[in-house]
Amino acid sequence: MDSHPASGSEDTSDLIACPKCDALYRVVEPDPRERAVCARCHTVLIAPRARAGMQLIAISLTVVILVVAATIFPFLTIHIGGAWHSSSILDAALSFRGGTFYALALTVAALIVFFPVLRALLTLYVLVPVVFDRPPARGARAAFNLSESLRPWSMAEVFAIGCAVALVKVVDLADVEFGPAFYMFSSLVILVVVQDTFLCRYSVWKALEE
Repeated sequence: MDSHPASGSEDTSDLIACPKCDALYRVVEPDPRERAVCARCHTVLIAPRARAGMQLIAISLTVVILVVAATIFPFLTIHIGGAWHSSSILDAALSFRGGTFYALALTVAALIVFFPVLRALLTLYVLVPVVFDRPPARGARAAFNLSESLRPWSMAEVFAIGCAVALVKVVDLADVEFGPAFYMFSSLVILVVVQDTFLCRYSVWKALEE
């Protein structure tokens, strides 16, 4: 269902702006399983889901567990000429050495490991009290705003695409064996996409305001 464009009324308490094209609408909350979308660019503005809070909490916990486990277990093992080398995700991220490359290594590690974990932890901090009918945690609005600010910088899926491209070139030169972390990280990428799909940001902000 489309949202209704805002009129010239002075009351702005029930207005919502499209995050992509800045079109302003008067809020008309859809029923569960329905969506309110921007009439101009078709961006989803409101998408309430029944029991979405508990599902998001479960997904966030799983994301934290998968990321921690994926940094410990081997990601890939390469066999070539009788020799082999095993590498984890952190080994790959921190493989840069010397001078300014240390800053690059920390940036890569943050984008593919630390930011996804931080976003999941912030989501738990914000949603757990709300879902269990408790007052919002202290600083919950700032925490949710930080989580949303980190969303473009959480690049687990970009790392996965990069690995896929690299593997296409490596398999012709050596035998590649996937480690447990590869499957954990693949599951993580899917869960991050599902998490962003299930999350209705309008509903969260409204719950925090109430």
